[in-house]
Amino acid sequence: MSIAEIECPSPIGPRCNGMLMTTDEFDAVREWEEGYRYELVHGVLIVSPPADIGERKPNDEFGHWLLTYRDTHSESTLDDTAPEQTLQTSTGRRRADRVIWTGLGRTPDYDADVPTIVIEFVSNSSRDRKRDYLEKRAEYAEIGVREYWVIDRFQRSMTVFRGADSEQVVHEPQTYTTNLLPGFELPLQKLLHIADRCGS
Repeated sequence: MSIAEIECPSPIGPRCNGMLMTTDEFDAVREWEEGYRYELVHGVLIVSPPADIGERKPNDEFGHWLLTYRDTHSESTLDDTAPEQTLQTSTGRRRADRVIWTGLGRTPDYDADVPTIVIEFVSNSSRDRKRDYLEKRAEYAEIGVREYWVIDRFQRSMTVFRGADSEQVVHEPQTYTTNLLPGFELPLQKLLHIADRCGS
């Protein structure tokens, strides 16, 4: 019997926030209480409420843009994209808002293939901002993520991190392109306006 089973009976839920777990215990959990996000950071289970509509709606629309690009653009290298993907890092398990796999030429192995691009939609709390801009940047670079996009509707910008040492700030009126997605354009202002319409 694992520590998780002893200290927090199934299903794992918000009452388990702050519980110590190993990565093996986290990976072995089969019943999670729905409606929450679960991460394991430095051996501590973090249970968070679901993203608000100001994060979910632009993420949903962004996914639609990506799949339309994949299906209609002759230069597309997009293999797949998914929201709410758990990633294995050296310090635990992180839940990314959206991930993108490119250049594989096949359907990704969703558990084994490291995404090429990881996207986070920033929450407004200082703890969440530190997590997204600093902690996740280092962890994603370490596992081989090529680009990490932090979309910040509060600062009206997107920061693109390439590894641990390179970053580019994209401002609201600008359109972002990357050679990882040839021919794809991300009009940041349009994405931010979707969040604005949600009123959150």
